[in-house]
Amino acid sequence: MSKIIVYSTPSCPYCSLVKDYLKEKDVEFEEKDISKDRVAARQMIEKSGEMGVPQIDIDGTIIVGFNRDAIDKELGRIDGDF
Repeated sequence: MSKIIVYSTPSCPYCSLVKDYLKEKDVEFEEKDISKDRVAARQMIEKSGEMGVPQIDIDGTIIVGFNRDAIDKELGRIDGDF
């Protein structure tokens, strides 16, 4: 099973869209609220070089923003279901 981390903030509408989208697809993920977790915020920036959210880490592949096609492509590459 792939490891998925969603870096987000509570006030970000696109973060909510990403999380809802993954839930609709029954994809388990770990959420990291970078507004409260400074270590996670640093990790996110180190991984992508970007400060904006949402960011999705799918087994080391970083997707910045809510990009359905990129998410589906990466999930399909890993799980073969999408």
